[in-house]
Amino acid sequence: MAESKLTTGTTTVALTTADSVLLAADRRASLGGRFVANKKMGKIEQVHPTAAITLAGGVGDLQSFVRTLRAETNLYETRRNTVIDMSALATLTGNLLRSGPYRGAQPTLGGVDATGSHVFDLDTGGGVMESEYVAGGSGMQFAYGVLEREYEADLSTESARRVAVRAIESATERDTASGNGVTVATVTSDGVEIRGYDGFEEVVA
Repeated sequence: MAESKLTTGTTTVALTTADSVLLAADRRASLGGRFVANKKMGKIEQVHPTAAITLAGGVGDLQSFVRTLRAETNLYETRRNTVIDMSALATLTGNLLRSGPYRGAQPTLGGVDATGSHVFDLDTGGGVMESEYVAGGSGMQFAYGVLEREYEADLSTESARRVAVRAIESATERDTASGNGVTVATVTSDGVEIRGYDGFEEVVA
């Protein structure tokens, strides 16, 4: 018998500024893009004091993946008596995706360390690619249209937040699996702030 999984459509984005990372995601969990199962699903999770991850894929896979990643990150720091940097955290995340039962997980990792702001695009085979900005999920084509047009390396944190939110808003206009507002995470050397909004105008005004 084929294995049955709860899968969802979504749109997620992440982009860097000189001293921060902005991550954003819609809040709709759908079944096959046809039925809205949840209208306020959190698709961004803090995984380190200065790092967060966007989540796209099967709900069960994602929940298990985040728990394991947090535990492995803590173990890494305890064994080495050091704070994990973003390169090592990205490698650890990729290794978990490759070796674990998380084939439905499609995360994007973003964070800040002593070397600056970083965003990593990760695939289900464990591939790790650093980029200035990344979009993922079923609405990624529409989000990339906004990112390609509006992203600049010298954006302020506030400007980057507006770009990220507009990218999610654009996706929700055409992708039926994305919608119901937006969650935004702002990551700096001071920590991670995650906020949910029912409407896009609350953020981009």
